[in-house]
Amino acid sequence: MSRYLITFSYDGSDFNGYQRQPKLRTVQGEMEKALKQINNNKKTEIQASGRTDKGVHALNQKAHFDLDIDIEEGNLKMALNSLIPDDIHVHMVEKVDDTFHARYNVKAKEYMYLINMGEYNPLERNYVYQYNKPLDVVEMERALKYLEGEHDFRSFACSEDPKDNCVRTITQTNLIRDLRDTNKITILFLGTGFLRYMIRNMIGTLIQVGEGKLKAEDIISIIEKKNRQAAAPTSNPEGLYLKNVFY
Repeated sequence: MSRYLITFSYDGSDFNGYQRQPKLRTVQGEMEKALKQINNNKKTEIQASGRTDKGVHALNQKAHFDLDIDIEEGNLKMALNSLIPDDIHVHMVEKVDDTFHARYNVKAKEYMYLINMGEYNPLERNYVYQYNKPLDVVEMERALKYLEGEHDFRSFACSEDPKDNCVRTITQTNLIRDLRDTNKITILFLGTGFLRYMIRNMIGTLIQVGEGKLKAEDIISIIEKKNRQAAAPTSNPEGLYLKNVFY
């Protein structure tokens, strides 16, 4: 048996999220169908660094799996890319020790969220959140800094998926203005781990800061309340990308 780690990207537009679901098209489902063919028609489970929700994209998702056959990395990459659909692509395959785990060995993850404050663009509707109104980007940038550090992020957690422990550490945030198109901004989060919907809930709250409905400093009290109702509604999925996973 050999264990492999893959780096892959996907366009989440036409998937019902990453995680396998009966009778629904998912990234995991498509990957496992391809792996079954490669692994002598034996059911093969893939373990990713984490799941993404419906409509969310990935630039560098990571996952591991075990194969009964021993296949050279380059040949495995070609085989996978020939069998998976065009909205997934494997960039790298590497053999790893059989103690490696794509989820449990993660040290940090980086996500990015894209917003268009300008005119609606139908070509970008699945890849950039079409907010289509001006936002106070300076105030949003100030608010971002209050999210950095170790906090109980229960106010930004998914109410449908309660966790006993909502303490997470965001090590770095950044708001980048697109110099070619000043109506476009990218918000980056680097952290040790994130709760389901956490980033989209933080983005929704940052948008309210940009609208003037909240002040940057209100982030402090929202975190302290540890109540999902204290934060803003969840932002749209299409602007969100899993950018990097670090081990």
